Amino acid sequence: MLQIGPYKFRSRLLLGTGKFPDLETQSRAVEASEAEILTFAIRRLNIDNPDAPNFLEQLDLKKYTLLPNTAGAYTVDEAVRIARLAKASGLCDMIKVEVIGDQRTLLPDPFGTLEASRILVEEGFIVLAYTNDDPILAKRLQEVGVHAVMPGASPIGSGQGILNENNLRFIIEEATVPVIVDAGIGSPADAAKAMELGADGVLLNTAVALADDPVLMAEAMKLAVEAGRKGYLAGRIPKKRYASASSPAEGMIE
Repeated sequence: MLQIGPYKFRSRLLLGTGKFPDLETQSRAVEASEAEILTFAIRRLNIDNPDAPNFLEQLDLKKYTLLPNTAGAYTVDEAVRIARLAKASGLCDMIKVEVIGDQRTLLPDPFGTLEASRILVEEGFIVLAYTNDDPILAKRLQEVGVHAVMPGASPIGSGQGILNENNLRFIIEEATVPVIVDAGIGSPADAAKAMELGADGVLLNTAVALADDPVLMAEAMKLAVEAGRKGYLAGRIPKKRYASASSPAEGMIE
């Protein structure tokens, strides 16, 4: 089971809900993924007008835990305000903290992320912090009490996959909370690799939403996360420079 704060989940795939071609495709992809946690930008919802249509109406919300995020925030104040708005709406007490530091690369602001996370932890939020793959920053985030660290594999939406395996390994080895690889996943192979490295989960959106067949890709990502997790637990064989016979020589007829 994946445990984040007081919550436990069977699925280790977290799915974003943006960029889908239409709400029906989104709903079918969510179902195919078997994800239990769905993340979305709180700015996409018109929570001041509960009668306004939104994508949540297409989903059976009893089946999912919602993870609002602070996407679009470029300052600590913006991120904190958005998080408070999400909590006031009654959607969930979990929040994915995003403080963007650069409009072109969309890379996280490490200082803003740390400060916003500290404030929101003190206010009682279950905080999942989206950050870069800096092992030292991951430690600092854990020190202020975040409930999960979410390092990016590569720039968000880029589909480049994992660019720095070593840093992810360092983060995972030192982690005291779940590590969920977030951003840059492009294929099932990327998702499986993240899990094989020992990540506790994978969050993705673009790789499914913009696939030629989002529903099929959602299922593929589900299977990749499961396979990667089982491979990690099973323990891979060490790599060798030379060949090693699969069948032992002892007992063979000469």
